[in-house]
Amino acid sequence: MEIINDNFVDEPVRGTRSLAEIYKSSNIAIYEPTEFEEAMKNNEWIEAMQEELRMIEKNDTWVLMEKPLHKRAIGVKWVYRTKQNVDGSINKYKAKLVVKGYAQVFRVDFSETFAPVARLDTIRLLLAMSAQKNWKVYQLDVKSAFLNRYLQEEIYIEQPRGFEVKGQEGLPTEEGFMWP
Repeated sequence: MEIINDNFVDEPVRGTRSLAEIYKSSNIAIYEPTEFEEAMKNNEWIEAMQEELRMIEKNDTWVLMEKPLHKRAIGVKWVYRTKQNVDGSINKYKAKLVVKGYAQVFRVDFSETFAPVARLDTIRLLLAMSAQKNWKVYQLDVKSAFLNRYLQEEIYIEQPRGFEVKGQEGLPTEEGFMWP
């Protein structure tokens, strides 16, 4: 605390931070690639894509096989996100492989959709109860969000670009589980 004159005390206001502290903890811009070619220029994004494919293989999500002539393969694309810590520093790079669902036809490629998502009011209720009962609340990040549910339909998807199986680049994969 510094006294400037008899009437003014230069004391920090409660709950404020210095401008230097704000600049230190904030990222002006975080680079997230929008295209596969951009991501392939960065080792962190390549590792994130490889980790996603390892989880897909670990869960036996699909089988590489020949596609019947009367079926069509649906394309896939990569979605990139940078996960941050509370202080704004980068925690990890996350790449998700998603199906281009807009190419699917209802009653041809699928007959129902299902995505278990917690409703916001349910989350608020749990947080309010946790605060009231002084419970600890933990957050977790799901590595692979595939649902472990077998499909009745056969769905064929293209192999992810840049990660095709050598010698079998033209084969699609038969999807064995529902995509999120």
